[in-house]
Amino acid sequence: MGSCLKEELLKPIWHAFTALDVDRSGKVSKSQLKVLSHNLCTLLNVPHDPVALEEHFRDDDEGPVSNQGYMPYLNRFILEKVQGNFDKVEFNKMCWTLCAKKNFTKNTLLLTDDDDAFKVWVIFNFLSEDKYPLVIVPEEIEYLLKKLTEAMGLGWHQEQFEHYKVILDANGKGLSAWELIELIGSGQFSKGIDRQTVSMAINEVFNELILDVLKQGYMWKKGHRRKNWTERWFVLKPNIISYYVSEDLKDKRGDIALNGNCTVEALPDKDGKKCLFLINSFEKCFEISASDKKKKQEWIQAIQTTVNLLRLNSPPPHKEARQKRKALRQKLQAEQEELEKQMKELQMANENKQKELETVRKQLEEAAARASEEEKKRLQTQMELQDRFSLELEREKMVRQKMEEQVAQKSSELEQYLLRVKELEEMYKQLEEALEDEKQARQDEETVRRLQARLLEEESAKRAELEKWHLEQQQTIQVTEAEKQELENQRMMKERALQVAMQQLEQLEVDRKQALEQYEEVKKKLEVAANKTKSWKDKVAHHEGLIRLIEPGSSKNPHLITNWGPAAFTKAELEQREKSWKGKRSTSEQ
Repeated sequence: MGSCLKEELLKPIWHAFTALDVDRSGKVSKSQLKVLSHNLCTLLNVPHDPVALEEHFRDDDEGPVSNQGYMPYLNRFILEKVQGNFDKVEFNKMCWTLCAKKNFTKNTLLLTDDDDAFKVWVIFNFLSEDKYPLVIVPEEIEYLLKKLTEAMGLGWHQEQFEHYKVILDANGKGLSAWELIELIGSGQFSKGIDRQTVSMAINEVFNELILDVLKQGYMWKKGHRRKNWTERWFVLKPNIISYYVSEDLKDKRGDIALNGNCTVEALPDKDGKKCLFLINSFEKCFEISASDKKKKQEWIQAIQTTVNLLRLNSPPPHKEARQKRKALRQKLQAEQEELEKQMKELQMANENKQKELETVRKQLEEAAARASEEEKKRLQTQMELQDRFSLELEREKMVRQKMEEQVAQKSSELEQYLLRVKELEEMYKQLEEALEDEKQARQDEETVRRLQARLLEEESAKRAELEKWHLEQQQTIQVTEAEKQELENQRMMKERALQVAMQQLEQLEVDRKQALEQYEEVKKKLEVAANKTKSWKDKVAHHEGLIRLIEPGSSKNPHLITNWGPAAFTKAELEQREKSWKGKRSTSEQ
């Protein structure tokens, strides 16, 4: 048995099995399955084997049998033995009788007759999907409703069905057989049509889809023996033309077998008959007379189409159309599944990217927080250094101011001393030499002071440059996060430059301290010279009666004379110190 016929038989059997499952547990008692199997064998013309049936459902088996447990027996002992020589209508009626008692209610408006509901149920099994539980998809519902409205002579309202399809799609599934019967019986798509017209339309669609009736109608047939013309009801199927006494199909008068070698051709009018055509079958030729030319042409075209299908070994048009619709749905479903798969993959990739971006964002935030914390610490350290430097500068400024005041005081005193020394120049030539030495020493001291002032100016310039770099660093901090990496490099370079400047500043500080130390040494020497001058002053006071400040000098090793008197060091010592200061300055500038 072909797979198509097997699927066609399984659908009514599934309805029957489901109807026997009263408790909806998915299982049926073994006694009911024995009766069902016996009826199936009888209607499908399959030899009944009670031994195999008893062997499959032994009395010692526990509990009822599920659908999965019944399927192996059904396939092996019944469906595989079906040859196709059975009455499909009777087979469907037996399954319908079992399931209709449980599911069909006769309160539908247009389907009060059981026969109409039965035909809709059979059509449902033909158009439903090959999946269980059985449902009919919206595309097949539209196809069936179009067929019915066409058979009733109505126009098709696509907008109405689209509105209904939206409601149907919202439920996420198709209709069951009983929901389809209720839909057709409600008259939603056949308003204003009486029950008889609906019944005739269902019967016409049933004949076409289930009984494979391609065309039917009254025509006149010429007899082979008596050559008389008799009106008969002709029914065209995919491989045969049957003719009956009337359209109730109770009294069959004969068949015209069709194959790929049959032909049909039009005949001229004769014997008072019009619209004639001839059917050439295996051994006989049949002369047929249609009611009018239109009917004649329709029958010739229908028979010729049937013969062509037999030559091509193709199924009937409605079955071929169903196969194409099914293949198209499967293709669309496969494409939809592939699209959903791709969408899931894209969604997964997007989620992974989002996770990666979130991780990178968190890392950037952590890095930014660390950088901000380090920047705060650096700024805090820098502010502390600046405050400390400012305090030191203030302290140095106060010390320098005190020193200047002392120097100014000493200068005024020395000026008085010089006036007195000038008065005694003529008397004490030795004192003049001493004063010349002191003058040279003062000049050396002035040179040292200028050098110290120059070092202070350089220190001030370095501090200004340091403040400028600090301002640039503050501007660099305000740059956007996108340029932060590049600014970080510039900041590192400026920090290195700042460190170099700090080192230079420290070197200048050391130089300044050395200059102060040298200044203290000079000051000490100046005090020694002043003490010596005081001893001379005491001697002059003893002889002259005047207090004069006389500072000693040396004729053997002449000293430098400054504005305040003889210096405490020689010219050679001053030159050696200047060379040392110049060397240190050039080193710090490099």
